[in-house]
Amino acid sequence: MKGSEKPDDMEKTARFLGLSVSRLERLLEKGLLSRNWGNYTNFFRFETSVSGIERGSVLLQKSDGKLDFILGFPKIQRAMLLGPSINNHFSEIDKLIVEEKMNGYNVRVIENAGKLIAFTRSGHICPYSTEKVNYLLNTSFFRQYPDLVVHGEMAGPENPYVSKKVYDTQTLDFFVFDIRHKKTGQPLQVRQRRELAASFGFKQVPFLGEFARKEAAEKIMQIIKKLGEMGHEGVVIKDLDMDLAPIKYTCSQSNCADLEHAFKFYNEVGRDYLYSRVVREGFQTVEWDEDEETMDQRCLRLGRSIISPMADSVRKVGSGEKLYDEVTLRFQSPQTLQEFEEYFRRLGIDAIFDRVGYSGGELMVNLQKLNQSTTDKTEAMWEGNLW
Repeated sequence: MKGSEKPDDMEKTARFLGLSVSRLERLLEKGLLSRNWGNYTNFFRFETSVSGIERGSVLLQKSDGKLDFILGFPKIQRAMLLGPSINNHFSEIDKLIVEEKMNGYNVRVIENAGKLIAFTRSGHICPYSTEKVNYLLNTSFFRQYPDLVVHGEMAGPENPYVSKKVYDTQTLDFFVFDIRHKKTGQPLQVRQRRELAASFGFKQVPFLGEFARKEAAEKIMQIIKKLGEMGHEGVVIKDLDMDLAPIKYTCSQSNCADLEHAFKFYNEVGRDYLYSRVVREGFQTVEWDEDEETMDQRCLRLGRSIISPMADSVRKVGSGEKLYDEVTLRFQSPQTLQEFEEYFRRLGIDAIFDRVGYSGGELMVNLQKLNQSTTDKTEAMWEGNLW
């Protein structure tokens, strides 16, 4: 391994992480702890969970030789049957808080060297997200609370990962859903977090109610039905003190929207992703005690979300078209665009960036993310190859 790929002081770093030097060496050699690139070579990200360290956690090597650590965001487990899950998971809790689960992408924000940095769930530093948070968020928060990490959902139509037009934003916005202590990952209590975020003018995920545990399932079912009609994703259920891990629950319409997008590019997406969303529908229709007509509507919605986009893709490839995702993005700086193009290249994302001009002083770019695997597979079928 090249020396430049290692932290400057291996023994100090190993002690800081609670690992042996030999274990740290192996992680680096196997690429399970990777140095970032570009302007952020002093950051190392964990590509897998190690000894209690979450995947996506980040090690920061400061210019003064000190080390810092940003824990990855823990995966939120899902309720398949709402009532039983609530009663089992929150059995000792009397009151629950429900917040909206917004459909975007998860980032963690800290300040380093006077600028905000946005980490994706995997621990990468996204140049596009980093540029956004530097003018969307009140930076004085991070100077006042340097040991806190702000967790948020970046949602809206100008989203390079999950473009959604169902929220009250025309571009891309940041919605706080958690604030945690940097090194321990300990979350602030819900009310404390919402009050603190509001005091700095941060937008937050919608607060949907506080309910007694015994009535929570029925109330949340009503909320889910309304969110589904709006095309929103679902809810996150939390205890007020955040002593227990939250759980999530999603709308049928969100499951089907995910499937609709996934089956458009059927050869790119893992089967677990597809299968899990179909299974959710089966559990939900039983718990909601749907009559035959309502279940038929669910079956039709589910079937259409699978067959219609796939059929459309087959027709397009058959007529000589290529398959791609398309979204318009705006950049404050051409330099950020260059960094974002390099970021996509390093992640192995095949994309075309087309500059279309300026609007309101921002550079407008049309992004096409190519889905070559599905295109090639479908072309092979049209050529008479066998599956």
